[in-house]
Amino acid sequence: MVILLLIGGCVAVVAVISKGVSDESERTVRIRYEVTGTAENVSISYSTYRDGDMSTSQETARSLPWTKEVTTKGFMKGGSLSITLGESGRKAVCSVTVDDDAPRTATASGAFANASCSGF
Repeated sequence: MVILLLIGGCVAVVAVISKGVSDESERTVRIRYEVTGTAENVSISYSTYRDGDMSTSQETARSLPWTKEVTTKGFMKGGSLSITLGESGRKAVCSVTVDDDAPRTATASGAFANASCSGF
């Protein structure tokens, strides 16, 4: 009897965990990448996991601000945003916001300086 209760409890725990993983893999999130500041000719690279695959893009922003918004779903949803300033330097702040969570930010200042926002 005790063994049957133990087995039943384990099956219930596995079912609850499986349901949570399944729900999370189907949840759609909005990711907003943003670069602000006074820098010019900023190299921008951003990546996002989409349905288990990583998608990476690169752009150059002649002037700021720059924004990009994507939606994604799947168990892996994170990514990164990296910026590199041009020879004129100045200052730029990269920011990544997932849904309505607090943004992840980093600042680059000076010629060829870089910053990266990740871990979201």
